[in-house]
Amino acid sequence: MRTRYAPSPTGEPHIGNIRTALFAWLLARHHGGEFLLRIEDTDRARLVEGAAEAQMETLRWLGIDWDEGPDIRGSFAPYTQSERVDRYQSHAQQLIDTDWAYRCHCSPERLDDVRKEQQARKEPPRYDRFCRDLTAEERATKEGQPSVVRFKTPLTGETVTHDAIRGEMTFQNDTLDDFVLLKSDGYPTYHLAAIVDDHLMEITHVLRGEEWVSSLARHILIFRAFGWEPPVYAHVSTILGPDRAKLSKRHGAHAALTYRELGYLPEAIVNFLALLGWSLDDHTEIIDRETLIKHFSIERLLPNPAVFNAEKLEWMNGAYIRALSPQELAVRGRPYLEAGIGKAVDPGRLAEIVPLIQERIKLLTDVVEMADFFFAEGPLEYDASLLLGKRFAEEPEEARGGLGLVIAAAEGVSDWKHEALEVAIRPLAEGMGVKAGDLFGVVRVAVTGKTAAPPLFETMEVLGREVTLERLREAVGRLRSG
Repeated sequence: MRTRYAPSPTGEPHIGNIRTALFAWLLARHHGGEFLLRIEDTDRARLVEGAAEAQMETLRWLGIDWDEGPDIRGSFAPYTQSERVDRYQSHAQQLIDTDWAYRCHCSPERLDDVRKEQQARKEPPRYDRFCRDLTAEERATKEGQPSVVRFKTPLTGETVTHDAIRGEMTFQNDTLDDFVLLKSDGYPTYHLAAIVDDHLMEITHVLRGEEWVSSLARHILIFRAFGWEPPVYAHVSTILGPDRAKLSKRHGAHAALTYRELGYLPEAIVNFLALLGWSLDDHTEIIDRETLIKHFSIERLLPNPAVFNAEKLEWMNGAYIRALSPQELAVRGRPYLEAGIGKAVDPGRLAEIVPLIQERIKLLTDVVEMADFFFAEGPLEYDASLLLGKRFAEEPEEARGGLGLVIAAAEGVSDWKHEALEVAIRPLAEGMGVKAGDLFGVVRVAVTGKTAAPPLFETMEVLGREVTLERLREAVGRLRSG
């Protein structure tokens, strides 16, 4: 079993690309086979600097490792197509010599005129095979002129093949054109390069997007022209948005590495992508990597479109975050927190905080909002009106008095633990004739600067006596000045 992921470095990898890579990787790992990474960079006009590196970085982040690739020199190196151009040129010549291909000297201007005439006749635009049957004498007169190499597609009959997901597929040869194999700059098209490399690299199974179904007959014909056995093809389903439209950013989809920036865990992304077109059963949602490898099969891949649900992905990410140990979450969340507050964070301090916030986090970036106030120095930044809320909006003096009582009670707590703090402070609300939640809301804003924060008394314990009392006193001053 040998599978491959062969991206074109024409931009950042998106979810559809990476899902295809994941399926190919899972298939190879399930069978104890090999997974290759090949960079298909022969479309020189569309190359984007750094795109190949982004593909590799994405795979590494997700734990999709490869056995052979540009940085791992296997038996079939090189694995970057621009370094293999001579192979494609020699194979194109081989097809010419066996009358499966021919040189076409038609200028772009002529091809454009032909296309316009066909459109005027309401015919599908295609090459008119003008150069297909030139005589040897006619070809000799064009020697040295710019040319492309075109495949000599059979004019009659049909091409029958099998797709591992979609079953038997039949294509009428007269609906196919004489497509280009080798461009005038000497670089191959995808049609030639992918087929030559899949054969030479001994790829046994090709998983790729559904959009390539229309090219399947061409590729099978190329294999047959060379006398090679084609690999098993499996065209994975399209990913759509919840509205059944083509997936886009408005559906919550992003470039693959953007999910890392947004605070998603790689294991959650892998789990989510695996369920876009494949399932373990009819109810299991959370599936770890080892289970995916153990049970993955082409037979369970579905031909119908998969639906991308951004809310489900966020839920799944939250489930994975809650399953982490507090120590692991502290390690993973620390870079986001440091970036958010602009300074280094003591790991031990963060490990104390994580148990207070873990159940509320859906994304690693949530750590910033939930924990930044623990590391603030000096007065917190918040509007004094937040201290009052609805209950004390018309009675700021009562809120200030309540804070005074809280300060006095807290100062009397000798064992600065959340249990002792709650015992000292909770009864104050009843004495004031207010709900405990209303008083706690004032205290919460005073010590965190937020109306929503981790459990109040546990937060006060972690903040410590000095910081907590300092923030409570500062809040009283704000109410007095206000």
